Amino acid sequence: MLPAGRSLLDAIAAALAAQGHAHAVLDLAGGAFGPFAYVLPALAPDARHAAWYSDRHVPPGGAALERAAITFGTRDGAPWLHCHAIWREAAGRRAGHVLPEETVIAAPITAQAWALSGAGFQFAPDAETNFTLFQPIALSGPTAQGSRAVVLRVRPNEDPVAAIALACREHGIDRAALRGGVGSLVSPRFADAPPVPDIATELLVTGGGVTPEDGATLSVALADMQGRVHAGRVRPGANAACITCELVLEEVAE
Repeated sequence: MLPAGRSLLDAIAAALAAQGHAHAVLDLAGGAFGPFAYVLPALAPDARHAAWYSDRHVPPGGAALERAAITFGTRDGAPWLHCHAIWREAAGRRAGHVLPEETVIAAPITAQAWALSGAGFQFAPDAETNFTLFQPIALSGPTAQGSRAVVLRVRPNEDPVAAIALACREHGIDRAALRGGVGSLVSPRFADAPPVPDIATELLVTGGGVTPEDGATLSVALADMQGRVHAGRVRPGANAACITCELVLEEVAE
């Protein structure tokens, strides 16, 4: 449980550090934020970027959290995180990119974390997108006992479903589950829901992975440029990452 009264960044950093972890992916549910600050996906203001962010939003009264996904790693040697969420504020149900230093936990939040060793995420400049992004890195030191996992970044214009399948195939993994996961898609197309026309969206992973029976699958919830929530199973071969997708695939037994 993440306690009330601390920023989202500080609360998660403290909880993980208490167990000796500096890299992880997390799913959050319940509780509330207040104060709460976020941005929405937006069109780029220049030719150097494929997409951008809206102005900062700070809804009066904060928001009740429905669900969030987080990539947790380091930036300049200090803890940092990337959070996309779904919440309810006074204006209604919305989704977007949470600003972790400005957002304070107002009511305790349930967090489930998958800690990483051997590989993790580091915030670093990316020449292709002209953003500073979480990038997978190798971690020195002993590897903890646990499941085998793949730390994956899907780059712009890559099909995320194909990338999941390729990563598992290259690492000899027949069955895997997606843990956490945040990113963006260009005009998403779903197998079981209407398409989203916006070229800039912000997603959080809600399910998926790889099985011998079904191949690679990816289910997401996402925000369009108005903060409206869309959800569904991503159609294979019909989607491309916009800026990035940060994913962790955990090998699982049958």
